[in-house]
Amino acid sequence: MTASKYHIKDLALAEAGQQRIAWAERDMPVLRQIRERFAREKPLKGIRVAACLHVTTETANLMRTLKAGGAEVVLTASNPLSTQDDVAAALVVYDDIPVFAIKGEDTETYYQHIHAALDFHPHITMDDGADLISTLHKERREQLAEIIGGTEETTTGVIRLRAMADDGALAFPVIAVNDAMTKHLFDNRYGTGQSTWDGVLRATNILLAGRTVVVAGYGWCGRGVAMRAEGLGARVIVTEVDPLRALEAAMDGYWVMPMKEAARVGDVFITVTGDIHVLDREHFEVMKDGAIMANSGHFNVEINIPALEEMAVAKRKARPFVEEYEMPDGRRLYLLAEGRLVNLAAAEGHPASVMDMSFANQALSVEYLVKEGRNLPPKVYSVPKHLDENVARLKLQAMGIEIDTLTPEQEKYLHSWEMGT
Repeated sequence: MTASKYHIKDLALAEAGQQRIAWAERDMPVLRQIRERFAREKPLKGIRVAACLHVTTETANLMRTLKAGGAEVVLTASNPLSTQDDVAAALVVYDDIPVFAIKGEDTETYYQHIHAALDFHPHITMDDGADLISTLHKERREQLAEIIGGTEETTTGVIRLRAMADDGALAFPVIAVNDAMTKHLFDNRYGTGQSTWDGVLRATNILLAGRTVVVAGYGWCGRGVAMRAEGLGARVIVTEVDPLRALEAAMDGYWVMPMKEAARVGDVFITVTGDIHVLDREHFEVMKDGAIMANSGHFNVEINIPALEEMAVAKRKARPFVEEYEMPDGRRLYLLAEGRLVNLAAAEGHPASVMDMSFANQALSVEYLVKEGRNLPPKVYSVPKHLDENVARLKLQAMGIEIDTLTPEQEKYLHSWEMGT
């Protein structure tokens, strides 16, 4: 590698980062087992991997797993506010992994870092939001022929990539890690559910019991956010555009209504849709004094911040990660973490235990692409079922849980049609 080695905040933070990475590793037994095998077999030898992910303790353990497998790895942030600067330093100092990420970096620096990662000429891309892939396709097309394949971590990125594939624009195969059962059923639901409220409560120190929480979107992330809000004593309203999800939310016991109605009664609003302007001018106009808004979708577009800025007559920082907007009628609305991922900007993101499965899928998907990627047409693929099930088995094993297996008689019955009743 001849490109620049790193751009981080402070190498002196490395020791603290190393301690936190080790703490996270204790709760990542599946990834640890994969790392041990990778270290023996070196399935990624000679492969360059560029990763655009949240630079956290869990991600650090994934990077170390890929490197143990023989890969040359470079890491850049997938969000300007999600980087843990001590982790970035630890990867540079202790692992000699090039990292380009500084918490709070501006948009220009963010994209400079993406280009710095691409300067390493990767064979495999690893995205959380598809920024590496979109930059390659828009600005560095001369490198597309070098790419074997890519992986994508989050719902928003998968949406972007499927749109590219539908338009015939996607130039190489991408595995939608987000769609693995052991990812979205656990990471999205339990990880986002817990970490979102961790971020909100660290930023505000409010009591959630007795308040009305509005959850925009009832996908797996929304389910988790609603479930944990209810568990903390909140009244929960769900807003949706999908009739099936809206029906499910209603049957799960939540109030379901349009956002224009929910905006009048909500105390705390959480957006988890992956779409733009879910909270907009018409909603800001009717929100109660003191309403709090936060986003747990990937990009900071779900809350129309430019409209909020335009409507406000005054703005001030009320607390770290809390901006107060004064409306013309005196109402005060509060925006958390600049509308970016509140769980990563104001807290530490998902617990390591749930990221263990997500990043196990990432590592195994990279290995699969190295073996099969050159034979795959350029489209978006699900994680192969046998890899998904293997992650679940390893997790159960690590938890000390045993399950049944089918007898030969049961197997025969399930694969026959003659027996009937």
